[in-house]
Amino acid sequence: MIRAQTLTGTPLDWTGQTQGVWVDAQAITPEELVRLQAAFPLNRLALEDALERGHWSRAEAYPEHDFITLRSFARPEEGDEFTERLSLFLFPQGVLTLSSTGTRALGEVWKLAGRESVNTPSEIVYELLDRTADTFFALADSLELRVDALEEQVFTSGHENPVADVFALKHRLGQARRLSADAREATALFARHVNGTEADAVRYRDVQDSFTRAASRFETLRDHLTSLLDLHLNLQSQRMNEVMRTLTAVSVIFLPLTFLAGVWGMNFEHMPELPWRYGYAFAWLSFLLIGGLLAYSFKRRRWW
Repeated sequence: MIRAQTLTGTPLDWTGQTQGVWVDAQAITPEELVRLQAAFPLNRLALEDALERGHWSRAEAYPEHDFITLRSFARPEEGDEFTERLSLFLFPQGVLTLSSTGTRALGEVWKLAGRESVNTPSEIVYELLDRTADTFFALADSLELRVDALEEQVFTSGHENPVADVFALKHRLGQARRLSADAREATALFARHVNGTEADAVRYRDVQDSFTRAASRFETLRDHLTSLLDLHLNLQSQRMNEVMRTLTAVSVIFLPLTFLAGVWGMNFEHMPELPWRYGYAFAWLSFLLIGGLLAYSFKRRRWW
């Protein structure tokens, strides 16, 4: 599908116009690709990068045009791993965008084209890059909520094991960090070599800064997860120590009782306590007194 509109925002049926237009091609057929190549002087290497599925973010200044392709997340609010890609060809008097099924940024900027601040090729490209960077911040907000939920789970639930969720989220953050770093490098190269005014370069550097801050947020969240995992392991170790301390206290209480029971259980003929009328009561009184004193002592010292 190929759609087009003038830089003033007026939709038109594209019949090969290249001046003063923005042409958007999505899921193009071979016939549509031939039409685009006939109208625009597309560099072969740039076109190959734009058509290759799963290509990483990169930018280049070719003699025919400036080119940048970016990967971003399709549903950042849901925090899933599905990505989308947008390729931009910047000409002196026009813009060509290629994508498989469109992107969030593309849909938003398509409605803005023709307004006062979005009516030149460089302004359209800037808005597309800026809205793409916004999706990374939306993803960071979504993943940050998940990290907060995991942190609450670690502190409030002593039985659920969050390790699997932590590693899954770290994998997602690692992917997001790589994509944002690739986009940062691509926009940095685009800002240095684009054929435009100084104002255009300033806009592109602003987008580069946005990707830098997004990558920094993802890195911070990964560090937070690492600390959270260490905290979980420390809490588990502390709980285990408390259990072992309780078991040790119980064992110490029963140790002298076991000793006395062993002594009085020996079958010697001349043992003075055995024929004593109150020997059995005295044994129980000894057990209760020694066990009670040990238990009280442990409680007082917070050992139990």
